[in-house]
Amino acid sequence: MLGMRTAELRPLTYDIDTDFRRSLLESIALFRGIGPEVLSDLLPQCARVDVREGDVLLSPQRPNRCVYVVLSGRLSVHLGALDTPRIADLGPGTCAGEMSLIEDKAPSAFVVAAEDSHLMVIRQHLLWQMADRSHVFCKNLLMVLSERVRSDHEFIASSLGVLRQAERNAQTDALTGLGNRHWMQVMFEREVTRARQNSQALCLMMIDVDNFKTFNDQYGHVAGDRVLAAVGDTLREFLRPTDLIARFGGDEFSILLPDVTLDQAREAAERLLARVAAISPPNLNSAITISVGIARLEAEEEVADLVQRADSALYDAKERGRNRIAVGAS
Repeated sequence: MLGMRTAELRPLTYDIDTDFRRSLLESIALFRGIGPEVLSDLLPQCARVDVREGDVLLSPQRPNRCVYVVLSGRLSVHLGALDTPRIADLGPGTCAGEMSLIEDKAPSAFVVAAEDSHLMVIRQHLLWQMADRSHVFCKNLLMVLSERVRSDHEFIASSLGVLRQAERNAQTDALTGLGNRHWMQVMFEREVTRARQNSQALCLMMIDVDNFKTFNDQYGHVAGDRVLAAVGDTLREFLRPTDLIARFGGDEFSILLPDVTLDQAREAAERLLARVAAISPPNLNSAITISVGIARLEAEEEVADLVQRADSALYDAKERGRNRIAVGAS
């Protein structure tokens, strides 16, 4: 976008017909409810200007001494840079520049002509004279400021919602809806710290779908994805609300079991094997089984060591024939 060209400022003139004056004032939020005679000597001191699409009216890079009232056309508001998506549109009857003028600071955003527009320009000294002249004008100005603040709050809330959703997406496995490896690694640190602070047991299961590569080769990746999703659903339904589950990568899942002993973890794993074996994916004639490696958090053990021991136990379970459980050495 181009910077604002040198525009011709002309005195604000309107038909002397009182009804027309009243109609013009009522269409502008700042002047609503003010009789035409109240500001009759001040309004002609305002200016009017025609701006072209792309002209920059307000910029954080320069001070502002005017309020721009849209008589026709449309302005757009951009945060940070001119090429960012617009965050608001300003149509006829609305204004721009009032906040920076009152604060006597540079604007917080760019305001650009989104199309050829016709504007009223109220300079700073005239704005204060209007405020001195009419309490209705002051009320309208407060309403404009209030709406601006509310709009900013709504934009911030919406932006935070987008950021939170993006954060959730970054920590969620798209196929299964479970947490992903990054999320689980954060949970590892949190749960290990909590277990030590509360002197509680903590066990980790590493789970692998047996012969999954062969299954993928035989039935295809779409069928393989259905199996992984079904296993993920089964694990989610089986576990307690306090247990933490993630798709660790590929066909591997991990489960953190807070406040669970090694014997309790083994019993849970045995029930889990049976539950997964009962999965019957449609149009598939292959049984689904899993292998499970379990490790218990030891005193002063690092998270990486706990994962390594559970992973080694999983490897041992698969080496011993799959569809079974192995416990990592302490």
